[in-house]
Amino acid sequence: MNHENPYQSMSDLSAEQSVIGAMLMNNDAIADATERLTAADFYKPAHAIVFDAIVDQFNNGEPADAVTIGAILADNGDLAKIGGGPYLHDLLDAVPAAQNCGYYADIVAGHARRRRIDHAGLRIRQLAHNTSEDIDKVAEECDRALAGATDAAASSRRTHNDKVAAAYAHLDPDSKPPVIPTGYTDLDRLLGGGLEPGRLYIPAGRPGMGKTIALTDIARHAAIHQGLPVFFASLEMSAEEIIQRIASAEAGTPADWWNADSEPTEEGLARLMNVAPVIAEAPLEIDDDTAMTITKLRARARSFAARHGGRLGLIVVDYLQIMHSTGRYEAKRLEIGDHAEGLKRLARNLGCPVVAAAQLNRDNTNRTDKTPYLSDLRESGAIEQAADAVILLHREDYYDESSPRAGEIDMIVAKNRSGATGTVTLSAQRHKSRFVSMAQDGHR
Repeated sequence: MNHENPYQSMSDLSAEQSVIGAMLMNNDAIADATERLTAADFYKPAHAIVFDAIVDQFNNGEPADAVTIGAILADNGDLAKIGGGPYLHDLLDAVPAAQNCGYYADIVAGHARRRRIDHAGLRIRQLAHNTSEDIDKVAEECDRALAGATDAAASSRRTHNDKVAAAYAHLDPDSKPPVIPTGYTDLDRLLGGGLEPGRLYIPAGRPGMGKTIALTDIARHAAIHQGLPVFFASLEMSAEEIIQRIASAEAGTPADWWNADSEPTEEGLARLMNVAPVIAEAPLEIDDDTAMTITKLRARARSFAARHGGRLGLIVVDYLQIMHSTGRYEAKRLEIGDHAEGLKRLARNLGCPVVAAAQLNRDNTNRTDKTPYLSDLRESGAIEQAADAVILLHREDYYDESSPRAGEIDMIVAKNRSGATGTVTLSAQRHKSRFVSMAQDGHR
């Protein structure tokens, strides 16, 4: 009977020996190896033991050669576990060239990633055969298992130098990560140019304030005007209703023309018909599954991206508090917290911005000044903590129709992790299902 470990084929012992041998020879090799590997990446336990000993000695500023490491392993009782002192010299003899340690380490890291992914596959198969669990919960656990393996893989591929370079890329105009304009000029200026990949943005307001208009504006600007793939999860309105709003905003026609008793003008109808192919050809998918979960959202967004060459510009969610959950929670705030944290992870894992609307509670309606605050967010602590930016929507004419500021909406950037806070005022063309920067003429 063959008792070979199934993971043996997902390892390269020669590469592991070369890494450890190079580390014993040269301190520069230690730095190369530790940027790419941890002890858990080694298939052979003996190599993990020696690796840890070398790293500890190096971090303490002490020599880390075959003699010193042999003495340390003898003192702590680990020398016999690796095969004795002679094995350390075997490791030295196994090194073709110490200066190639980074190359050997990449080979070891690649096999470690394969083993993690294979292990995740085994876990997923076990979960799939567990018929006693709700299928949505099983799917969520499977997704976590695979995400854990692939996230570890992505992390191990990036060295410390890679991360420093990425951080400093923000100073180089030619290397800055691409941002996605919202279409609101003044808001983009406050946000540092637009929406950054990997970040979670929360537009929040009371019912009827215009959250969905803001979301459809941002989505249509990205998909139609920027040509970026946009996945729009609409949990409250049907896809047809969202498309009608986008068409009205794009054509600049009254939103109530979609009502059965309305009579569009001939010229207005022609404008609506002209934008129909533009909307149809845009890289936009509207998913109106009212039972949308984080797991479904992740899977469908990835599938959508695959159909667009692996590109995903933006994810939009309307809205956070009504997302479906697969588990049971003792309190609503815990459920909403999981949703917010899940959306934040989604933004980072998929490398695109996520814009998710949230609803405010009634606290501001009891104040003389109706201007909303961060504390007015329902389950505010969890949402505020997860969000990179929170944008509160406020219209004075919502509370006072005779207000001199009728037809205006304030976007209050109350939290902005990467920039300044402040208030931007837009023209609220709600009859056309759009908001427009005050400096623009209304045709975006």
